[in-house]
This record gives sequence, structure tokens and C-alpha cells, in this order.
Amino acid sequence: MPDREPIPGKFVWYELQCSDVREAQAFYAELLAWKNVPFPAGPTTYEMIFTGEAPDTMIGGYVPLPKGDTRGSRWIAAVSVEDVDAVAEAAAANGGTIVQAPHEVPGAGRGARIADPGGAELSLIKSTRGDPPDVETAPHGAFFWNELRTADPAAALSFYDKTLGFTHETMKSPAGDYHVISRNGIGRGGVTAHLPPGVPAHWLPYVHVADVDASAARAQRLGGQVVLPPMDIPDIGRSTVVRDAVGAVLALMKPNPRMSKK
Repeated sequence: MPDREPIPGKFVWYELQCSDVREAQAFYAELLAWKNVPFPAGPTTYEMIFTGEAPDTMIGGYVPLPKGDTRGSRWIAAVSVEDVDAVAEAAAANGGTIVQAPHEVPGAGRGARIADPGGAELSLIKSTRGDPPDVETAPHGAFFWNELRTADPAAALSFYDKTLGFTHETMKSPAGDYHVISRNGIGRGGVTAHLPPGVPAHWLPYVHVADVDASAARAQRLGGQVVLPPMDIPDIGRSTVVRDAVGAVLALMKPNPRMSKK
């Protein structure tokens, strides 16, 4: 896999921290045909997620929940940055927290993890190999969007503008405002106040699927739950939100062609 250009502001990796890695792997192998590839990482092994056979189909990984972590299984996305240490410091200076201090990631680059003022977690990464290029259409089973659900969108937008250099555009609708965050003119994700009562702020990853309804039904058969039934979003696509077999939540979507860049 040749070296690639860095794309700051792009969500480039998705990691499932979960209570049972093997159960999660079995669930997603059946739901999305993901392949599990163990990768040596120093003294341990990192469980990679591939959507295909080629090295450039790596999209994320599985790790066990850290000991004492009571927040439950969850997806944590990583965003590409120019300087991990500087962004972590900026996060702390602008009302966020540093969850995991900047550190070297064996064979990958430098990383850290932060939480925004609302508590939503996000990893930072500066890869030694650059970032996967944008494509017009994300393949089936690939992540293509990331959505922050928070009780205070205004505070979140200010935080991410200051720490990650995002700009944002607000889309008005009867269901409420939706804010698209961009970097260098390319939309990278969204921010919304659509947060169920009692649910902490979080980033919700979106996966491209060919058939939303069939995927939702399959998730249920595999031991997951449908949190939000399949529905059409005008001019955007058809989507559903599911909880997987280990309790983590993600969205499945068949986007309109113009929405499927990743």
C-alpha cells in the first residue's frame, strides 16, 4: 500500500471498544461481511477490520473494554490531524478533556483521545502512511459519515471549530437544525441535538449498506436491536440505527449518490 497524503479533518478509523471481541466479530462478519485480521502491535495483537481482501480495505479494529470502564461497548472514531499534541492541548484549553494522552501507536503513527465539553469521545491520529483518499462512492460495509449527537450543538460546534479547524453550515428542517461540519470545503460529518433522553453525547458512525431494511432485520436475527426503524430521509437516503450484539450503536444507510463520498 503506497504512502498517501494526509487529509486533516477526515474521519479515517473506527474502533469498537467492546465487552466481547469475539462476539462482536461474529456479529459483523454476518451483518456486513467484515473480515477479521489479527495484526502484531508490539507485545499484543490488534484485531483489524477489513471490508475486503486488499490492504487498503482496512477501516477499523476491535479492542476489549479497558479494565474498570463502565461506559459499555461503543464505537470511537479517529480523525486525522496535523499535530496530535497541539490538538490535544487545544481541546483541554477549550473546555474538553484529554482522555488518553498523546502517544506513539506502533506501526501507525501518533494518537490520542479527547472528549468534547459534552463528553463525546473522539480519537486523534497522525498516520505515518497518510490517509485513505476520498472516493465518490463508499463500498458496502464501509464507514462514510460520522454524526455527533449532543444536547448542546452550539458549544460543540465552537469547540470543534477551535480545535480541529472545522467550519459548519446549518441545514434548517421541521425536525430541527442539522449542522454539517467541513474542512477545506468537504463535508466530513454532522452535529445534531437529536439525543434520546438519558443517552450521553456521542459520535454515531454511519456504514454504507445496499439494503437498509434487510440489514436491520439481519441485525435483529443476530442478537442486535433496531433502535430507530428504517426510514427515508428526503434528499439524503434511507437509514436505520441498530445496537449490535455487544451493545454498541451505529447507523446503517443507503445514501443518495451525492452523499456517499467518504
